[in-house]
Amino acid sequence: MPAGVKSPASMPQRLGRAPLPGAMLRLLIPALVLAAGTAFSPAGLGAQETVGGPAATSDPGEIVRPGDLIRLKIWREPDMSGDIAVDEAGVATLPRLGAWRVANLPADSLKRMLIRGYSKYLRDPAIDVTVLRRITVLGAVRTPNVYHVEPTMTVADALALAGGAAPDGKVDQVELRRRDRGPVIKLTRQTRLADTPIRSGDELFVPQRSWFSRNAGLVFGGIGTAVSVLYFVFRH
Repeated sequence: MPAGVKSPASMPQRLGRAPLPGAMLRLLIPALVLAAGTAFSPAGLGAQETVGGPAATSDPGEIVRPGDLIRLKIWREPDMSGDIAVDEAGVATLPRLGAWRVANLPADSLKRMLIRGYSKYLRDPAIDVTVLRRITVLGAVRTPNVYHVEPTMTVADALALAGGAAPDGKVDQVELRRRDRGPVIKLTRQTRLADTPIRSGDELFVPQRSWFSRNAGLVFGGIGTAVSVLYFVFRH
């Protein structure tokens, strides 16, 4: 055997020796992180999403549609004021004036028509008209139900009608849904309803945050405990 080369018998036996703790930890930590899945990504932690596309398109002129509610205010005439529903045929039954077909009218056009109509009974009537949408607020909210919302409201205002979002609700990823058609549009809490294509019959749905984002502290705490235990085991 050449000089300076040790025989196999004289070489130290390392097969029974445990890996060094530092090397083992470097192998285990990525595996534990991987086990947590994609929840570690920003999307899994409930990252905000920028609103764009159709959500930026407003409903021009506050067009009156079936299912809407007309909030009519006539100065000094409480008996003629109130909320009037627009039925499925697009007809609203107005105090003193009777049944009027109002569907597809812009709010300002309806106001001018009402001023002319009530001028038969009142002198220089001062009239204010607001079109409210009849929507359903669902998902992670405290009181899911049907509500009437004004175009000046924000998404946060609409959620407040439903008692506000639940603690696990994703309030900056609220979904505007139209039954059986159209894409789902995501809105933030600051979005004005007037800046969306919302209509009566639509839904505002508050998604629930993922299990991981609701229990991130528990998961990270468990990983830290597991790493500590493994470090102790392999060190000894």
